[in-house]
Amino acid sequence: MSAGWAARARPLLLPALFATAVFAVLVSLGVWQLHRLTWKEGLLAQIDERLKAPAQPLPPASSWPSLSQAADEYRHVTVSGVFDHAKEAFVFRTAGAGLGEAGFYVMTPLRLDGGGTLFVNRGFVPERLRDPAQRAADQVTGSVTFSGVLRWPEDRNMFTPSDEPSRRTWYTRDPPSIAKALDVADAAPFSLDADPDPKGAVLRGGATTVNIRNDHLSYAFTWFGLAATLVIVFGLVVWRRLRA
Repeated sequence: MSAGWAARARPLLLPALFATAVFAVLVSLGVWQLHRLTWKEGLLAQIDERLKAPAQPLPPASSWPSLSQAADEYRHVTVSGVFDHAKEAFVFRTAGAGLGEAGFYVMTPLRLDGGGTLFVNRGFVPERLRDPAQRAADQVTGSVTFSGVLRWPEDRNMFTPSDEPSRRTWYTRDPPSIAKALDVADAAPFSLDADPDPKGAVLRGGATTVNIRNDHLSYAFTWFGLAATLVIVFGLVVWRRLRA
């Protein structure tokens, strides 16, 4: 090794150590995203299995505290009870997402035969049909039995508008908040998305959507791509420095 080559290479030692550390971090992030991808695919498969499983009776109110979002969301259950249409609540939904126009999910408390109250998302109504008088055929009376999917409260973010309990309008699906505002003391901490009902005049159920993003593979490619770019760029810097 010539003295001149060693002199040119010596200033690259510290940058090389820094680049190696950054490279290790980028590769670690890519590998972590691959692990997240495996976890997310397992989660989505589990949700799909729950949605397709035959409906089972909803556990009694005494066992609700033991249910959790991780273990029980999207469970397919059957319920029986009487709707309390006087305490309907409305969760706003924008146009799009297959809805066609802005409107609301109608959340109606169901007084369960076995005790307790469960808010049921009975389906979507456009804003022009929010008034119950416009959909009288869906204001069913007496005991009903049907199936649906358990859902936990939606997350809020900094862009979510403030709820308007005085107008019975909410901007996230939040059963505890709705129950408190409407004085429903025995409500479940989760809600139920009713299964599709072809006999419904306006409210046809089937509102369940699985909005779980799975971008981990693209994130992994991004981190690995940055690591590869770092190697190429630093390699060019070293080559030019030593060639000079």
